[in-house]
Amino acid sequence: MNAHVTAPAGTALPLHDARALTKGGIQAMIELDGQTYFLRITRAGKLILTK
Repeated sequence: MNAHVTAPAGTALPLHDARALTKGGIQAMIELDGQTYFLRITRAGKLILTK
């Protein structure tokens, strides 16, 4: 499944580089409202976000 999201005209969505978030590694922690999530880059170059 390949979903493409476009921002409404006149708005810009923030763009974050996954490799920058992982500082060149394959995992990063992301916090939202006191909950920690884990972002992982797979060997196939896909992203997985888990709680």
